[in-house]
Amino acid sequence: MARVYIGVGSNMNRSGNIRSGISALRKQFGGLQLSCVYDSEAVGFDGANFFNLVVGFDSGQSVQEIAAALRAIEAEHGRKRGENRFSPRPLDLDLLLYDNLILSEGPVHVPRDEIMKYAFVLRPLAEIAPQHVHPVCGRTFGELWQAFDDAGQPLSAVEIRL
Repeated sequence: MARVYIGVGSNMNRSGNIRSGISALRKQFGGLQLSCVYDSEAVGFDGANFFNLVVGFDSGQSVQEIAAALRAIEAEHGRKRGENRFSPRPLDLDLLLYDNLILSEGPVHVPRDEIMKYAFVLRPLAEIAPQHVHPVCGRTFGELWQAFDDAGQPLSAVEIRL
């Protein structure tokens, strides 16, 4: 079984799409470990704020099977691939980590670069996996969050029943 972490985000019907996305992930993968949900500004474009969180789960599926399942769930929620990467989206599911695998093959890139760049990814990941070690840099996510300069990336926790 591999430990998998997924970044979940939405800036269109945020509460509804996050709830529906979590429900679809539970149906596909079973029990989920959930971080808090955070409100954050859109990155790379002017648009509505996002709700973001990170989920963790154990899976016997391959990294490619998980990536395909995530793309299918996004499509079910109206996500259209091929659009500008920095654009509004109903549901964004990013495969952040698959155990300690380091892979860049086709559409699958783990660990995801965004972990080290964005507070809305690193903070919730550090919240649910503070002792997990980043497979490339060798530091825990708790350590990485403590050292992260989040001054330009404000986050605020929001209450959503998931």
